Amino acid sequence: MSAGSGQVQHRARLAEESTLLDGDERPEPGAITLLPVSHAEPFTDAVVSSGGRLVELGPETRGIVYLSASKVQGLIDALEANPQVTWVQLPFAGIDNFAAKLKPHAERGVLFTSAKGAYAEPVAEHALALTLALLREFPRRLAARTWEKKTGTSLYGKHVVIVGAGGIALELLDLLKPFRVTTTIVRARDLPVDGATRTVTADRFDEVLPEADAVILAAAATDGTRGLINEARLRAMKESAVLVNIARGPLVDLAALQVALEESWIAGAGIDVTSPEPLPDGHPLWTAPRLIITPHSADTPEMVRPLLQERVRQNVDAFVSTGRFVGVADPVRGY
Repeated sequence: MSAGSGQVQHRARLAEESTLLDGDERPEPGAITLLPVSHAEPFTDAVVSSGGRLVELGPETRGIVYLSASKVQGLIDALEANPQVTWVQLPFAGIDNFAAKLKPHAERGVLFTSAKGAYAEPVAEHALALTLALLREFPRRLAARTWEKKTGTSLYGKHVVIVGAGGIALELLDLLKPFRVTTTIVRARDLPVDGATRTVTADRFDEVLPEADAVILAAAATDGTRGLINEARLRAMKESAVLVNIARGPLVDLAALQVALEESWIAGAGIDVTSPEPLPDGHPLWTAPRLIITPHSADTPEMVRPLLQERVRQNVDAFVSTGRFVGVADPVRGY
């Protein structure tokens, strides 16, 4: 909630609003368990108010709402001990870090829904903040101890390339409209994205990359996107361009990024995600020039909780009543 207003601060933003599952595709409804128990209390009402019946983990459990974003082993243990479970709600938007462990259960028919799109507004806001800060040379200004000459770049009228076409990308397109930018969406599927100046498929990324003034990564980590930003692509970018990653750490080769910043191949970078994560103390990137590192804070726990509560309400209603699920995830594909 926004402070003192009683109003919902953020709303979900999805590329696909919902998926209607029926027949054999629809998971068998039944009682729901919140796990881990230590995380359950803030989500109890979300389940009950949508018609769900809560039980402790056991033979009655058909659905699991899993609430630990960092430790997935408890969920794996629960699924292995309870093969009768048909649906799992996950707390994270991207499932790539855990897809391999979830895949066997998806293959036996468990439906997984994620928080994809739920956190789009705060994450897109963070991406825009990093982009503006880099263009306006905030890393340099924050380190300055003397009055320097006037330099900096305005975002107005520039070309922004966004990799990904999910809720974050859609929200970014809206946030960027006042700046009258040209926008290019790079995505896996050959489908246009409303609000983008143009949409290209991933195999054309190298074609549009040299034209970009800002490159914002908002894609899932898959076999096709890991190491997407490497030495060759950093060299292909404009020296005046900036890179922002609010997606997943493995999309960027951090060793190559460090060299790119030290040797001024690009003007700057902002990263909210790293690989490894957390970025270890003493890592050379902490002292790289023209770099902003934020600790995976594009969506803080305070921002996430009400958004996840709403996603739980929607999918409990789908599970026990409508069959219309939001944020259907595919561990086989990794997102």
